Amino acid sequence: MIVLQANTPSDWVMFFGHFHPVVVHLPIGMLMIAAILELIARKKELDSLQPAIAPILLVGTLTAIISCLFGYLLSSSGEYNEDTLFWHQWMGIAVAFISFLSWYMKVNWQQDPIMKKAYLPSLYLMVFLLTATGHLGGNMTHGEDYLYANTPEPFRSLFGLPARTNGGIAKKKIENINEALVYQDIVAPVMEQKCWSCHNANKIKGGLRMDKQELLMKGGENGAIIKANDATNSELIKRLLLPEEDEHHMPPKGKTPLTEQEISLLHWWIQNGAAFDKKVAQLKPDEKVKAFLASLETGGATQTQSTGESISPVFNEKVAAASDVDIQKLTALNVIVMPVASGQNFLEANFVNDRSFDDAQINLLSNLSEQIIWLKLGSTKITDKSLTELAKLKHLTRLHLEHTAITDAGLTQLQDLKYLEYLNLFDTKISDAGIQSLAKLKSLKKLYCWQSKVTKAGVEALKKALPNVEIDTGWEEKNLAEVSK
Repeated sequence: MIVLQANTPSDWVMFFGHFHPVVVHLPIGMLMIAAILELIARKKELDSLQPAIAPILLVGTLTAIISCLFGYLLSSSGEYNEDTLFWHQWMGIAVAFISFLSWYMKVNWQQDPIMKKAYLPSLYLMVFLLTATGHLGGNMTHGEDYLYANTPEPFRSLFGLPARTNGGIAKKKIENINEALVYQDIVAPVMEQKCWSCHNANKIKGGLRMDKQELLMKGGENGAIIKANDATNSELIKRLLLPEEDEHHMPPKGKTPLTEQEISLLHWWIQNGAAFDKKVAQLKPDEKVKAFLASLETGGATQTQSTGESISPVFNEKVAAASDVDIQKLTALNVIVMPVASGQNFLEANFVNDRSFDDAQINLLSNLSEQIIWLKLGSTKITDKSLTELAKLKHLTRLHLEHTAITDAGLTQLQDLKYLEYLNLFDTKISDAGIQSLAKLKSLKKLYCWQSKVTKAGVEALKKALPNVEIDTGWEEKNLAEVSK
């Protein structure tokens, strides 16, 4: 291994070392052009190209040598995985040597019928080594997923890659947020997307690795970056809060910064001990963190439905901003109230943290009847009495009533919700008569009625009235396609 072992490389060493990524592209281009010209000249019998090949090989060789020298200096930073760096360096040196050998054979051996046979294989070997060396360099600089990070559909699904949204990798949906492990299920995915590309096994910038729990807590060359129970004085939080133009701001300029909610999440985790084995239910999230956690329950489907569904016509409506007083009445009950789309006043109300909410409190939604379009009342204590009030939420598009005591009689109250697209009736007493009352909901797209009294006959009847609705009953036969024919 030829990695420089100096603990603190001089400014001059790092100055020239940082030119390695700039210089390295020239030999790559020159050597690839030489190989391509040789191939074209031989296949197409274009002898006029031959005089250009040797000079191009020579320039490629010389710049490859310079690139190796600059790379040697850059290796002294200690920011790269030694095993990957070892192979990258020696393969880079091999490229310079083989390219020199190819140039020598091109100039001196073309008249020898035996020796010139080695020339073409040397070019093939040079191209192979050039490709492999560049691949390893890209892994160290940009991360191992750099080549396939932006793979489009349908190839993402075909190769089992995680789905993407406009903001990057889609958040993984968490069914039971309170039972989720704070670090493993919530914090680590944020760090993986925003931090690990510079602090992983292949690139250890600042002597810091963040992809392993023990190494994250150990810190980097300047010491620990996390002080458990003291987020304000933790170097990680300090760096995240620096102005973007500051050279110490993390992530560095050009990388996607953490959102305000993501920074709040890390602050909350550190302030509560930075434990790796705690569940959400064991900690007390503040309002910003509650909103972030709520988005994970829908797989990050906030903002105008980035899941590929058509945007609801409700977003063409204009409503006034909700009163802060009315919102505070809900948040005082630990209800999560958050905007659904930027630039508009529509809201989501999520009662995941207030399972005791009942009919006596349903009037708290009255003054927000214009603004609430997503409502999650699952597992609360509401009954049919509350559905009369819900019917006044005229812009409602998504409604969760799973695990509640509602019946067919209450469901009839929802017939006039013209924008309602999603309705969850999982584990309720709803029967065929109840879902038949939904036939007037022409906007309905998805209906969930697992563990209810709904039968196949009821599903068939509703499908006749609403042929485009997707009804999920949870039946093992999964024969809804036949029912709809």
